[in-house]
Amino acid sequence: MFDFLKKKKEEKAPVDNGVLYPAAEGRLLNIEDVPDEVFSKKMMGDGYAVEPSANTFYSPCDGKVSLIPETLHAVGITADTGAEVLIHIGMDTVNLKGEGFTAKVKEGDVVKAGDPLVEADLDAIRDKVPSTITPVIITNIDEYDIVSLDLEGDRSTPCLQYKKK
Repeated sequence: MFDFLKKKKEEKAPVDNGVLYPAAEGRLLNIEDVPDEVFSKKMMGDGYAVEPSANTFYSPCDGKVSLIPETLHAVGITADTGAEVLIHIGMDTVNLKGEGFTAKVKEGDVVKAGDPLVEADLDAIRDKVPSTITPVIITNIDEYDIVSLDLEGDRSTPCLQYKKK
């Protein structure tokens, strides 16, 4: 009856600009340097890659976990900006059927940039796959422009900035 007295909840305004942090410790690479044409030719999207030097893979952004296949070789995150981010750990790692991977999150979890997503035993998988280079891509890149890419930083600073088209 007195609904007009209730304060309306403030809705969060959509964020048009976003950043991605490095998804692992290691050397950052241009996406074109990934040793798989699906990624290097940007068939799935655009982003960057990391040649990991440690076993933990982290969320590159704030968002919600939207995909973890049974093989645990990849994680999809819907960023707070709406960008769909895919972290694909290594090349042909799907063939390992989860061996060497331990998930630290599950689909539906809300994550912050830097939260652990997956532990991968790189020593155990390195000899079983062509590469452990890990692409981090925005799969709905047709909705975004990459503003800048910094491959010289560390995990504490964003390496990719993007904005809504």
